[in-house]
Parts: sequence; C-alpha cells; structure tokens
Amino acid sequence: MATDLGELLVPYMPTIRVPRTGDRVFKSECAFSFDSPESEGGLYVCMNTFLGFGREHVERHYRKTGQSVYMHLKRHVKEVPDRMFTSSPVDLELNRDFNGEDYEYEDEAKLVIFPDHFEIPLPNIEELPALVTIACDAVLNAPSAYKKQELESWEEEIQVSRHARSLRQLDNGVRIPPSGWKCQKCEMRENLWLNLTDGAVLCGKWFFDGSGGNGHALEHYRATNYPLAVKLDTITPDGADIYSFEEEEAVLDPHISEHLSHFGIDMLQMQNRTTENGHHTDNNSRQRVSEWEVIQESGMKLKAVFGSGYTGIKNLGNSCYLGTVMQVLFSIPDFQRMYVGNLQRIFDYSPLDPSQDFATQMAKLGHGLLSGQYSKPPMKSELIEQVMKEEHKHQQKGASPRMLKALVSRGHPEFSSNRQQDAHEFLLHMINLVERNSAGSENPSDAFRFLVEERIQCCQSRRVRYTQRVDYCIQLPAPIEAATNREELLAYEAKRKDAEENMRSPPEPVRARIPFTACLQAFTEPDNVPDFWSSALQAKSAGIKTSRFASFPEYLILQIKKFTFGVDWVPKKLDLAIDVPDFLDLSRLRATGLQAGEEELPDLMPPIVLPEDTRESTQNSSESHTSKPPEIDEAAVMQLAEMGFPVEACRKAVYYTGNMGPEMAFNWIIAHMEEPDFAEPLTLPSMIDPGPSTSDSPMGATPLGNSPPEESIAILTSMGFPRAHSIHALKATNNNLERALDWIFTHPEEEESDAISDMADTEPNDNAFSNANSHSDSTLSPDRDTSGPRVKDGPGRYELFAFISHMGASTMSGHYVCHIKKEGRWVIYNDHKVCLSERPPKDLGYIYFYHRLSSS
Repeated sequence: MATDLGELLVPYMPTIRVPRTGDRVFKSECAFSFDSPESEGGLYVCMNTFLGFGREHVERHYRKTGQSVYMHLKRHVKEVPDRMFTSSPVDLELNRDFNGEDYEYEDEAKLVIFPDHFEIPLPNIEELPALVTIACDAVLNAPSAYKKQELESWEEEIQVSRHARSLRQLDNGVRIPPSGWKCQKCEMRENLWLNLTDGAVLCGKWFFDGSGGNGHALEHYRATNYPLAVKLDTITPDGADIYSFEEEEAVLDPHISEHLSHFGIDMLQMQNRTTENGHHTDNNSRQRVSEWEVIQESGMKLKAVFGSGYTGIKNLGNSCYLGTVMQVLFSIPDFQRMYVGNLQRIFDYSPLDPSQDFATQMAKLGHGLLSGQYSKPPMKSELIEQVMKEEHKHQQKGASPRMLKALVSRGHPEFSSNRQQDAHEFLLHMINLVERNSAGSENPSDAFRFLVEERIQCCQSRRVRYTQRVDYCIQLPAPIEAATNREELLAYEAKRKDAEENMRSPPEPVRARIPFTACLQAFTEPDNVPDFWSSALQAKSAGIKTSRFASFPEYLILQIKKFTFGVDWVPKKLDLAIDVPDFLDLSRLRATGLQAGEEELPDLMPPIVLPEDTRESTQNSSESHTSKPPEIDEAAVMQLAEMGFPVEACRKAVYYTGNMGPEMAFNWIIAHMEEPDFAEPLTLPSMIDPGPSTSDSPMGATPLGNSPPEESIAILTSMGFPRAHSIHALKATNNNLERALDWIFTHPEEEESDAISDMADTEPNDNAFSNANSHSDSTLSPDRDTSGPRVKDGPGRYELFAFISHMGASTMSGHYVCHIKKEGRWVIYNDHKVCLSERPPKDLGYIYFYHRLSSS
C-alpha cells in the first residue's frame, strides 16, 4: 500500500510545498465563504498556496490553478457537560466560545486528490513519502493565518521608539488647548498631529489610501528632522497614538506623559480624574451603565430572528465598530446589488489569492449576511434542551469578518490595531475603499455622495464667494444650551456639586434632551471663518460661512457630534438624547447660488507671506507706498478692553469685523483668543500700494481663476493622464493631488470628455463643481454633464432606516450596536446576536442613516 500511495502522489510532488517562514496557512476559514472545519463539508487547504476553501468553492480553485492536492480538515464539536474535565485525549483540545461555553474539539484530517476525490487518511507516516509527511505535519501545526497576523500586528505596535528617551523639546512657550485645533499650514481640522519637539500642529497623510490631509506633518519633519508626533484626538489616560517619521511606523513612547506636559497636556490629571475613587467617576459610571442598558435593550426578552438579512457578525475583539458599519452598508440595495448580485462574476474573476481582493471579500461578507446560511434557527431538539436548562438564548455564531478586516485595515495605523475605533471614521474609510475599487464599474458609494454649497461673506465689504465641495456625511452639533430640560439640568448640577463638597453620594444623573430642530439650526447658522482674507479689502477681515445642500444624496448620513475634550484635557462624551425624527424634510436647505443684488469677491489670492527676517526690510522699503491707517472705533475698543481683553486684540477685533460694534467684535475675540498672535499689534501687510504698473490686484495677490495650480496639473499629465481630465480631477477634489489621482481612477469614463478644446482648461466655469457625471440611474440630474463628481440628486425628503449607537465614555472604548428597520420592524444587531427590537433607542444614536422617499 505504501508503494501504491507513493506512486499515486509522484505526479503531484512538485506542487506540494512545506510552509516556510512568512507563509500564512488559512486553515480556519474559506476564502470565499465562512465555511470552516466545523462546517458540514469541512475545509480544504491547498497544499501549495495554503489557502482554505469550503466544499462549494474548492472546485473553482482546482480549475483555475490546476492544484490537485488538498488537506481536508473536519472538526467535530462536542459540548462538555457541566464544564467538568477529568481527562482529555491527545487528539482533543479545549476551547471557549464568545458566550463562555466550553467545548471539546475532535479533529479529522485527510489528503484529497482532485478531480477524483481520492482520500488518504492522516496521519499515515509509514505509507506517505517523507516530503508529504513533513508538509502535512507543518500545515497541521502551523498557527492560523489570523493568529499569526494578530501577533505580528501586536509586536509592531509595542515597539518603543529609539527617540523616546533622548527626545529634544524646545522651550518655545507653546501650549496646546484641548480643542479648536487646526493645521498651521492649511485649514484641516481632522487627522492632526502634534510634533513632540516644537509643538507644531499639522495635518497628516501617510495612509495607504491617500486620505488624512495634505501631508504637512511629514513635510515639517523633512524640514526639521523632529522625529515624533502624537495624534491629538487619541490622547487618553492610557496613552496615545504616536508616529515616528524617521522609523516610518507607529511607536510607543514610555515618556509620553512628560513629553505632553511640556505643552500643557497633563495626562496624570486626566488619569486622576477618570480613575480616582471619587464622586466624579462614580457619577460618570452610573450614566454609562444606564446608557448601556437602554441601547442594548437589556432586561427585555428580545425575540431572536434568523435567515436572510438577519445574520450577526462575530466580534473579533474590539471590532464592533466594523460589524455595525458593515451591517448597515449591506442593508442598502446599492451594496447588495454590487457585491452580492455580482457574486459569481466576482468569484470567477478573483485573483489567485482571493484573500487580498477587496471585491471578493466584500462579496463574501455580503453573501454571508444575506444568504441565511450562517443564521439558522436551532433544531427542535436543541430548543427542548435549552428549555430544560432554562436557557432561552440562541446560539447563532454569525459571520466572522477576519479576512475583510485584515484587508481593509492593512497599512492603516488605527484600524490595523486591536483597539476599539470610531465607527464614523471607519465608515468614511470604507466609502473611500469602495470608491478606489469601483473603477470601471458601478460605485455603490455614489448613493452617499452629495455637494455642499459654501457661501462666504466678507463682513466689511458685504461681498460674497460661492464654492462647492463633495461630502458624504453631515455632522450635526449638539447645542447643550438648547436642552428642553435646562432647569432640571441646572438643579442636577447644583445637587452634584453639593454632594461633592459634602462627600455624599451623587444624585441620579440627568440626561440633556435636545430637540433635533436645534441641532439642525446650529448646523445651518453662520460660522466665523478663521483667518479670513478678504480679496475685496485685500486684508484680513471677519468672514462668515453658511452651508447648504447643492444636491441631496439618495442615502443621507447624519453624525451627532457627541465627543469632545474638557478644558482640563479630559476626553468626555456628552450625555444627551435627541428626538431624531423618523421623517425628515430638508428641502428648505437647498442651495440657491448667487442671489440678485449680491456682489462676488474678486478672484484674488492672498499675498505671499514673507519670511520673518525679510518682512521688516520689505515693510521699510515700502513705507512710501503705505496707505492711511485703518479707521477703528476706539469706543468699541475700550468697551472690550474693560472686559479684560488685551487692547491690541480688541483693536484687531474691531477692525476685522468692520467697525460693526462691540458684540460682533466680541464674537471675533472668542473665536481667535487661542491663536498665538492674539495679543500682538495689528499689522496689515496688504496695505502696500501696488503702484501704477499693476492692475487692480495687490502686490503678491494672484488671480484665483478656475484652473488648479499648474505644478499639480504637470504632475498628473506627466503620469500620462490627459490635461483636461487632470484639471477636472483637481477641481473635484479641491486641488488635493492624492485625492485627484484617486478621482481619476474612479472616473475612467471622464476620459471621453477630454477631447474638449484647451479653451475649457482656461475659460472660467462657474459650474465646475455643480455639474455631475452622466449616469444611467434615473435619479441623477439630467442637466448635469461629466465635468464634476457623480451625485444622485433628488428631493430632500427622507425616512430613517438605521442608526448606530455607541456606549462608553470615548470612541476608543466601549461598544457599538446598530438598529436597522427591515420589513417594517426594527431589528437590533449586537455582534452575533440579532433580535427584534422592542424599544429602539433612536434618541441615543451616534450615526443615523436615512433613505430618500419617492416623489410619488
């Protein structure tokens, strides 16, 4: 028999490999489905690629690759009675599932040769060639691909930076406030990094998907060689996300508390406030416990549901942010159609390693959630056993998104970790990946895309500028001052302080109740524009910005801004409830564009800022050209100064608000008081006379025009992209080069319109952002052409169909669940548990999803 088996395997010996260091052995899950060794058909592991396949998909891999030899793994699960173990055979192992139940696993392994399905039981050391025996033993003893990956990821995270111990910090007096951050070189207010040497706050951009900002933090390192930076919104008592530019990876800094305190950030104080055994901690804990109970509908006998669309997602450990987002996405027809409707085509054309293909893994998860194969009700015998044990919980395990998580988080400094993350950030990350991987095909994220019209008005000249930008989510403020139970909140706060002073137990917490209309009103109210430069005045001035919808998306995402920092840098979550409506009409927020009687601001750029060492000489050389000093209402200045503000700051406030009174100037002071030059004297570099040889534009000011920077155009055209296509891409992405490159790849059909003459590159086009790509979908505006981003415009009337809720004090901790309305009833998805909702906590949600109502 030994000779027979040896001869049988001879033709396949060149294809059988022994796993080497670095090879990942996928022996716990199929690359195309959630079949595992515990499934009825078991799992087939290719002895050449070490990819795993369920019985339904192994034939496809055989036909595509010609690989004939597979290891067939089957695992028989036996529940251990009373959780008592006296002995265990060698071939049994003990494990514990997520519900705390104990099981015995009995494994069975065979070699299977395709296409005849000839089986060779293992172990079979005497009868198999030595190479085959070694390969089989290596596969059986290799760690799971996911365990190996998690171990490697964890090892990367805990590396201490070589710069941590000897980091030099400049004594430059920089102090970082707990909020109001923005990049010092642009207007970015997200993904901001604090350089631990000089305190510079700059935007990042080293994500593999090109998102995150304009790369100013990296540019600053290249100019200064200051190696370490910390992400501002990740600082907690337990640490922070730290990146080493020189080492090009996320690192640990054992002295981070000391390094942050250099800039006024006291982590020790944060730790004391959040962990001390005082009333503050007890009160916060009581609020969160209440929140957990309400959102998870604890204490109610929720009915479990099974079948298509009711499959849970297994929590891999702090992965509930991913599970809730994917549940909502695959409840949307556009995503179902793209990935599940095209399942066979995606699988048939997947690459040789389907674990690394985005479309394949999205289709795999979508099919797992919608097929019902992994959400089956318990058998009658199991129900009887549960009743006998007085156990009324279902044992649905759900789909395990390990392969998708590994793929979409690869290279990302946050999502690749094992820590809890922000569901909102992950949602935007997924939308970005969907767009990048939808080139040449239907893009389901089109359903979320819309245009925002921003109107900026110079308070002094009253002239305006209209621009449009692409967005996918509306962030709604939560104005506590608009709470309908203000008296109750004030009374509670007084009782709480009294309890603290007298060392008594705190009163029952009171949650602020805020009308949704107040949130919407706060969103639509004008905002001050920081560092606004008026092209009409050719100087800094006060500017106000209002935002409206230039188009309405098919699916509207609303995020409630619940998370903030206290003045003492303690991260906190606002404990509030909002009466979010089931039906929403935003028609009145439709953008109107330039109105009759409005005068546009000139298309001029601010003058180039001169270096400090040359500014004085330049100003001296131009003294003969300076205009008369600005007129400032000194009475208003003195009125503000009497409030305790620096006189020079008051003068700037009055000037930049156009002498419109102390109230407007006071608002300017509040908005700018954290700036480093807040109390410095008023200087107007634009008061330089351009001289008779120039046009109406000031010295150094340049026309805005409608054409992006020529150097950005040159970079894209040097890559082989047509000039007109490159200009369209830059316009559609606010001249962000990396995002423009993404836009080109996701809009290949735009090349058809690049035959337009070069006049289109230079002539003004006021509708550059308002036009959208043509699309077969009838919801697209018929008046739009292919010169801008695709949007599915329509009426602004919506119905709520899903919301994601967060429990805990920070987005970096706690737990996420989601509620989705299906078949006219609300369903709660809490990791692998899926039940009918009795009381959906719509007022405590974090992210809300609306779909457009039909016009009929």
